[in-house]
Amino acid sequence: MPSRNKTAQFHVLDAFLIFIPVSIILYYLHVPHLISFIAVSAAIMGISHIIIEATGIVAQRVSTTISALINASFGNAIEFFIAVFALRQGLIDMVKASMVGSIIINVLLLIGLSMFFGGLKYKEQRFNKDSAGVSSTMLIIVVVGLVLPSMYNMVQGKPAPAMSLAVSVVLGIVYILGLIYTLVTHKHLFVVEREAPPPSTFRPWALRTAVIFLICGIGLAGFESNLLVNTITPLITDVGLTQRFVGLVLIAFLTNIPEHVSAVGFARQNNMTLSLEIGMSSALQIALFVVPVLVLLSTALTGTALDLVFGPFSLVALVMTAMIANYISADGVCHWLEGAQLISVYVLIAIAFYFI
Repeated sequence: MPSRNKTAQFHVLDAFLIFIPVSIILYYLHVPHLISFIAVSAAIMGISHIIIEATGIVAQRVSTTISALINASFGNAIEFFIAVFALRQGLIDMVKASMVGSIIINVLLLIGLSMFFGGLKYKEQRFNKDSAGVSSTMLIIVVVGLVLPSMYNMVQGKPAPAMSLAVSVVLGIVYILGLIYTLVTHKHLFVVEREAPPPSTFRPWALRTAVIFLICGIGLAGFESNLLVNTITPLITDVGLTQRFVGLVLIAFLTNIPEHVSAVGFARQNNMTLSLEIGMSSALQIALFVVPVLVLLSTALTGTALDLVFGPFSLVALVMTAMIANYISADGVCHWLEGAQLISVYVLIAIAFYFI
C-alpha cells in the first residue's frame, strides 16, 4: 500500500514545476525569447497538471452540479488566461486559432493517441457510444455556430459583431442544457465515464489542501500565461511563424498536454470511455464555454468585440473534426489503426497551417 500512495503522490509532470522560478528569472534577465518561451512553456505544463488534479479531487467531494461548474471554470483556465492576455496585445488571429486548435487537438490527437496506445495493448476497445454520440452532436452544433458568422462575412464582405454575440449566447445556453442532460435528467447514461478512477491514481490530499493548490495554481497560471504571451509575441517575428500556426499548434498542444497524458493512461487501463470523455468534454468546454465568455468580455478587454469569423482552413478543420467525431462514435468500438488515422488527420492539418 505505501508504494501505491507514493506513486499517486508523484507524477512525471510534477518535475516541470521547477521551471516556475526558472522561467521568472530567465524572463526578467531578458534572455533570448526562445529560451524564455521554452522555460515558461514547461512551467505551464506543470501548473496545468496540478490544476487538473486539484480540480478532480475537489469535484469528487461536491455535488454533481457544482462539480460540473468547477470543471467548466477551471478545466481550461490556462487557455482562457492566454487568450485574455493575447487579446489585450491585439493577437486576435492567434486567439481564434488557439480556440480552433484546442477543439481539434482534443478530438483528433488526444483521442487518436488514446486509441493507438490503448490498441497496442488491447486488440479492440469498447466505449459508451451514447455518451460519445451526444458529444459529437454537440460538436456539430458548435461547427454550425462558428460557420455562420464566417459565411456572413464571406457573402457581405464585413463581419457582424452582433451576430457573433448572439451565436455566443446560444452556444452558452446549449452548454448549460448539455450539463443538465448529462448530470440531471439522463445521468444514468453517463455513469460509466463519470465513474471515479481507482483511489490509487489520486493524491492523498484533503479537500482543503486541494482547494489551496487549486487557488495557487490558478494564480500562477495567470502569471505564467502573461509571461508566455509576452515572450511569444517577439518570437513570432524572430522565427517567422504565423499567429495562426502558433495558436492552432503550439499553444493548443502546450495547454493540453496533461489531458493527453491522462487520457492515454486511462486507455492503457482499458477505460476508453473515460479517454473519449476527457477529449470531447475539453473540446466542448472550449467551444461552448470559453469562446462565448471571450466574446462577451472582449469589448471590456480591448474596446472591440471579438467576432467569430474564421478563415477557410479553420472552418474546414472544424468541419472535418466534427465529421470524424460523429463517425468514431457510431459503433462504440475502436482499435490502434483508427487511432493512427486520427493522428494523421491532425498532422495534416498542422502541416497545412504551417504553410498558410
